[in-house]
Amino acid sequence: MTPTCFGRSAPRYWDASKEQEKNGKDKEAKNDEEAPQQKKKWPSKKFISGKRDPFPGPATLPEAKIKKFARDGQAKKPPRHFVKARAIMDRADALSEMAQKQAARFDMLLLEDAGFLEGDEGEDTCTISQEDIAEAVDISSGAKYFNLKLSQFGPYRPDYDKTGRHLLLGGKRGHVACIDWQSKQLKCEINVMESVNDVKWLHSESMFAVAQKKWLHIYDSKGVELHCIRKFNDVLRMQFLPYHFLLATASATGFLQYLDVSVGKEVEAICTKAGRLDVMCQNPYNAIIHLGHSNGTVTLWSPNQREALVKMLCHRGGVRSVAVDKAGLYMVTSGMDKKLKVYDVRTFKPLTSYFIPAGASCLSLSQRGLLSAAAGDVVQVYRDVWSTPVTKPYMAHRVRGSVWGLHYCPFEDILGVGHGDGFTSMLVPGAGEPNFDGLDSNPYRSVKQRQEWEVKALLEKIQPELISLEPSMLGKVDRATYEQKRKDLVETLGYDPNAAERFVPKRKKKGRSSAGNIEKRKKQVGHIDQREIIKETVAKRMQLEKGRKDQIKKKAANETSALDRFKK
Repeated sequence: MTPTCFGRSAPRYWDASKEQEKNGKDKEAKNDEEAPQQKKKWPSKKFISGKRDPFPGPATLPEAKIKKFARDGQAKKPPRHFVKARAIMDRADALSEMAQKQAARFDMLLLEDAGFLEGDEGEDTCTISQEDIAEAVDISSGAKYFNLKLSQFGPYRPDYDKTGRHLLLGGKRGHVACIDWQSKQLKCEINVMESVNDVKWLHSESMFAVAQKKWLHIYDSKGVELHCIRKFNDVLRMQFLPYHFLLATASATGFLQYLDVSVGKEVEAICTKAGRLDVMCQNPYNAIIHLGHSNGTVTLWSPNQREALVKMLCHRGGVRSVAVDKAGLYMVTSGMDKKLKVYDVRTFKPLTSYFIPAGASCLSLSQRGLLSAAAGDVVQVYRDVWSTPVTKPYMAHRVRGSVWGLHYCPFEDILGVGHGDGFTSMLVPGAGEPNFDGLDSNPYRSVKQRQEWEVKALLEKIQPELISLEPSMLGKVDRATYEQKRKDLVETLGYDPNAAERFVPKRKKKGRSSAGNIEKRKKQVGHIDQREIIKETVAKRMQLEKGRKDQIKKKAANETSALDRFKK
């Protein structure tokens, strides 16, 4: 029985020697238990099948693939004593090289390739009909060729959305329809009860704009009118800039207007002073709007300037249609003089010119560079119009009624033709881009993915002030010197904001801040700021004085007198 002290148990003292013995026995028992487990461990070297890899390291990449994603050139590194800056640039170069190789590896996984229509020996591809192509291809591709007979409200103007899955049709007599053309499912169908000049999808398939007889109207995918914008009246043609969220409209009154659809405000309204504007297209590379006029000129416009950036005389008659390729390098125009001309947008010079007997009323360029031209009720497709002289069309097809609109479907070998008798979906092999960017425009995205993409696109929206002819100039460094910038700033403001402030003497008491004393203190401090100027002026004076004395000495040495003849 343990003794107690004041009702509590007696304290127990700790014996260190016994505790050490106990811990030692526990460790030995633990090591004995783990000994058999350590024998079962796998060897340190990991092998899949017990053999070494015959090709160690990452797979080699073709040089052509690496050059495809190479940067223009590495930046010039600073001198060696800038250690930190050099280390930052080395890390940036390493990341750039890794991104280049990764892009080349991912490019090798894109197995889809564009294929063109090839006829038998001696057969012309333009003689092959759409029915023959639909029978030769698989069932899913053959189902993409169809005709919609809509003769009551035609002619129609078609438009595909950015993903290429939804089709929008606008009839001249007021019929507007939104279709999922791949599943042939009708989303909405309305009649606006007045004439329709143009239709255009906005940033997604949930909204579209209709240029009606009086004003511009915005509808959702169910046909419900969301907005009626009365500032935009008599609109004839429209173009949507997807990365800027801008809807550009050309009106019959000669105004080019920009509407920011993300906030619903008018960004700019420009009077072109060129009359009725019914020919319009955009450059996908730099978001510049191209307008065709009745005097044969094509003008390029930006919302940042009230005057045209470029004015080109393209035809002897009025311009009927304009189209620009995806890369923004070439522009194709057709005019009343029955000529089709190809221009290099970089130099604004003509490359080739073709004569079309009936004249082309509508033009459209595909993602792979195929040109479609409509003359009356015949649609002709041309291939490589800017690289080699073309003597005959690649494909041809006749529709019912005169053609009113052409539009290629993105990521599909489909050409949508709107005409007086309805709509025709043509099969054009090699027209669409076979591989799409899922982060930018995914044809198979769900509603949730579309909503997330819309939020990201709004966060990454490009401001209208950045639209210019050469967008790559925005990333370049201005190498103007500091002195030049300072001179420009002084000329602009009229004074130097970085100049030192004038000395203001401190107010003193007891009569020491009289006007005379303040002026004396100002003079005492004033010569400090002008010390360098005084030194320069004194040095210049001394140099001038020395030069003057040297000239006097030379003049005295060169002078001769009558007594010099007596000198020996």
